[in-house]
Amino acid sequence: MPLLVRNGRIITATDDYRADIYAEGETISRIAPSIADADIAPGTEVIDAAGKYVFPGFIDPHVHIHLPFMGTNAKDDHASATKAALAGGTTTVIEMVCPSPTQEPMDAFNEWHNLAEPIACSDFTFHQAVVRFDDLAKSQLRELVANHGVASFKIFLAYMGAFDISDDNLFALLSMAKELGVITTAHCENAVAIDAMQKTLIDAGKTGPGFHEPSRPRQVEAEGVHHLCTFAELTGAHVYTVHTSCAAAVQRAVEARLRGVNVWIEAVAPHLVLDKTYAERSDFEGARYVMSPPLRDKCEQGALWNALHGGDVSTIGTDHAPFDFKGQKDMGKDAFTLIPNGIPSIQERIDLVHTFGVCEGRIDLKTMVSACSTRTAQIFGMYPKKGAIAVGSDADLVIYDPKFSGTFSHADSLSQVDYCGFEGMTRKGRADTVTLRGEIAAKQGKFVGTEGRGAYIKRAPTHF
Repeated sequence: MPLLVRNGRIITATDDYRADIYAEGETISRIAPSIADADIAPGTEVIDAAGKYVFPGFIDPHVHIHLPFMGTNAKDDHASATKAALAGGTTTVIEMVCPSPTQEPMDAFNEWHNLAEPIACSDFTFHQAVVRFDDLAKSQLRELVANHGVASFKIFLAYMGAFDISDDNLFALLSMAKELGVITTAHCENAVAIDAMQKTLIDAGKTGPGFHEPSRPRQVEAEGVHHLCTFAELTGAHVYTVHTSCAAAVQRAVEARLRGVNVWIEAVAPHLVLDKTYAERSDFEGARYVMSPPLRDKCEQGALWNALHGGDVSTIGTDHAPFDFKGQKDMGKDAFTLIPNGIPSIQERIDLVHTFGVCEGRIDLKTMVSACSTRTAQIFGMYPKKGAIAVGSDADLVIYDPKFSGTFSHADSLSQVDYCGFEGMTRKGRADTVTLRGEIAAKQGKFVGTEGRGAYIKRAPTHF
């Protein structure tokens, strides 16, 4: 059914204007100051966007849905997570394929893809994590890039003995990535330093969730970014630092960029609005807020917002990793090292950015669109199919009501996790209507689309 969005204020990463948008099939076919009834097909669905913003569909560059981790598995499946994403205005997600050290890359890719394809309700694609780099893995990674639409790798400079990659493999992988034109996303910390500090704290009886941050302080993250960028400089590879949490880490990446390193920086919603006092809450309540890198001092929020405003930080993701407080997080009652890491935020991201970024004057609407949609599409090979409002782009649209007010609440969540990390916080703005490739998929926080309509996006490498 054709779709017409009328009377909206269209906001992209570069433009702010009023116009009507007409979509036929799955793509935008016309944008004009006014499109009359006589110029549309019979049966066209019409959305009146008067008084509302019209954004391109938002893209989350960093989510975990199927995540085996620390002896358990994340609570969402690809239906619940993508419904939650759509309700919040996110129409495309990039999920991390995270195999075990013994799993073959192709097997892991197929496992994740087969879980997502039948039930995903938003569009989706993958970063392929590399945790082994023997000859078989090298061959299969090349196959995934050549024939399966994988255009980004993921590496961990953390989680010693589980996901971390050795320096010799890091150098070889980045050399391969440069050859193939693949961008490598990286969790930047120093795994050896973290392991030593965690053992020291646990041996001293400092076992509660409030000690998670001291076990992996800003220095180890900044060192991890410097380490990654040094290897990128030597190999010419293009790299992307995920969930960057503090000014020191941002500074290391910016310094590398000034040397000519091709490095992009991602922030995530929890680091922008929460601080380490949440993880220090008594009676184990702080476990809800254990993630890595950890929540930092409140002053780091201002540094991240300033870096977004100035363009040093390119994207805002979530690092959505939903583990129940009861039955999963409490596995770490006796030691914070056993608390599954992650704060669910796939549904809340856009409203958090609008509330605490735009409404507080930290960033403007164009920067919000750039960081939450367009730059991700550009960096990861989906633009202008995604991340744009233009003729020929997918009709992924978010009609956003800036006048909505309320609070964040677990009662509104479509995720299967048992808590909201932002419970009771002020909420200004809401996705009123969300379309996915021309079909209405969510209205006022409810999923109303077609189950399993999400499509896998095959991407071609662009970072040569």
